[in-house]
Amino acid sequence: MGRLRQKGKAGAAKAYVTRTAAIKKLQCSLADFRRLCILKVPGIFPREPRSRKRANKGSSAPTSFYYAKDIAYLAHEPVLKKLREHKAFAKKISRALGRGEWSDAKNLEENKPIYRLDHIIKERYPTFIDAVRDIDDALCMIFLFASLPSSARLPTSLTENCSRLVAEWQLYIMHSRSLRKVFLSIKGVYYQAEIMDQTVTWLVPYQFTQNVPVDVDVRVMLTFLELYQTLLSFVFFKLYTDLGLVYPPPLDAKKDESGAGVGAFSLQSSTKSAVDATTQPKTVEVDGRKISGKDVRQAIKSLAEAVSQTNGEAAPLEQNAMEVDEEFVTQPSTSDPQSTASLTTLQALQALPQSLTTSLFAPYTFFLSRETPRSIFEVIVRSFGGRIGWPASSGGGSPFDETDASITHVIVDRPVVSSENETAEERARRSRRKYVQPQWVVDCINAGKILLEDKYAQGQTLPPHLSPFGEHEGAYDPTSELAGDGVADSESEIEEIEGDEEEDEQDEQQTEEKSALRAAANATDDASRRAAELAAEVAGVDYGTFEKQVRKSHKKANAAATGTGDDAEHDMNKMMMSNKQKKLYEKIKHSQNKKSTERATLEAKRKQLQKEKRKAG
Repeated sequence: MGRLRQKGKAGAAKAYVTRTAAIKKLQCSLADFRRLCILKVPGIFPREPRSRKRANKGSSAPTSFYYAKDIAYLAHEPVLKKLREHKAFAKKISRALGRGEWSDAKNLEENKPIYRLDHIIKERYPTFIDAVRDIDDALCMIFLFASLPSSARLPTSLTENCSRLVAEWQLYIMHSRSLRKVFLSIKGVYYQAEIMDQTVTWLVPYQFTQNVPVDVDVRVMLTFLELYQTLLSFVFFKLYTDLGLVYPPPLDAKKDESGAGVGAFSLQSSTKSAVDATTQPKTVEVDGRKISGKDVRQAIKSLAEAVSQTNGEAAPLEQNAMEVDEEFVTQPSTSDPQSTASLTTLQALQALPQSLTTSLFAPYTFFLSRETPRSIFEVIVRSFGGRIGWPASSGGGSPFDETDASITHVIVDRPVVSSENETAEERARRSRRKYVQPQWVVDCINAGKILLEDKYAQGQTLPPHLSPFGEHEGAYDPTSELAGDGVADSESEIEEIEGDEEEDEQDEQQTEEKSALRAAANATDDASRRAAELAAEVAGVDYGTFEKQVRKSHKKANAAATGTGDDAEHDMNKMMMSNKQKKLYEKIKHSQNKKSTERATLEAKRKQLQKEKRKAG
């Protein structure tokens, strides 16, 4: 006889646990339970059982269910132990304050339990590449909170720490020149960098006055932010260390107070102390005699000279041989003598053209006008080797002022205003410089080359700013016909002139031809076909076009009668699909039709605008 299964102790009732039971088992509050579910690897989520009534032991009350294994996994979390200690600490300090025991309360505050998330970061990301691959959301979060104002829900220390992490990331991007793409959108500025052969994309909001909505649960976002701050601290330390820089970079308080921003941080090399440590002579005591590294190197050098003298010139030093780039000689294969293997050498790799130059703006010096956002273009220009300055109203720390003679481009975002009191010196200075709109800088980066400044001059209508991150296949491209606009315009004008003269004649002729072809398509017997042929001859339709229309109509009639057309085959294939596949197929077709309709609408608008422009001109 088998074991008897008791109700509520096997099956779904044992595999699932309600949220109330999970909180009771873990002995924590609901807020702490939510925090643990977010922090714990890979995240604890509510589950939907097949039968809610069985999982809830016969009850049909609405509730959230979790896997019992996940709750048991949470019970061994070190953060949960710290949260329990903090709960006991809160009770002790409230009792001490209520009794007026100020010394005890001070001792308790100094020994306040604090939990760390270092072990969770190590569990989530076994390797450094895994961490770099997953910092997109972390960067978006810290850039968002760095732009938010301080409030009761957002303490000042939190926004300051996010601002510090933002500055450290921007410093690394500028120093390593890892930036690859930039896109100015309505939501903000999209950046894309290449870190350790991994593509990192993040969004930076514009510097407007932000207000945190009341209906947004900031506590959940703060839990994620707490995890992301720890993750980015680990990643930044590794990135700075690999470049030989000191982390965290020192902050100049005076520059920070003057609004220098990223310029308030200074990058310092950490190799100096390492070099000093290696240059100290190391001595080892052997048989009562001290031997230094210098003695060892001299002994090795004398031994190498002795070997070279005995062997003559036939045995060169290995060090000299290593410095020469070896050219490989291709040998024919024994199995296939006709094929030859091509081996790539270091010289061949260095001769390959680079896809993107990181010193695109190196020959140029930029100056920002006061209406352009400095935080955006300082990072962009310096990431590609350019020099940039700004007026004192945008903050301190500018390397030069507006009167500097080395300025080649001025980034301005306001209409052209004629100045009557302009001096001769200012007029000469203006003639030497290029005044461009901010989009020119971004388009140059995405194009990988310096574009002509005429289309982006001050007060000009800008060309379309397209996303460099790629669109779906067949999407509308406003620049597809820009190269041949002049030819297209002239041809279209000629066609319009000729079309106006022959419009009436073509309308009458097309009406007759359409009626003749329609009669040919509806011809079912020999008599109707002969009449349609005579009508087509009168209308001027050639015999080949007439026969083609007749064959096409017969083919459609046969396909409709036998059900072997494309539509019938399409319906047969659709009948073989499951319901899930049908729904997925309908979604795909709906999105394709929507994209094609959107593209056709935009193309029609563009043609209409071009037509109105030609008429106005």
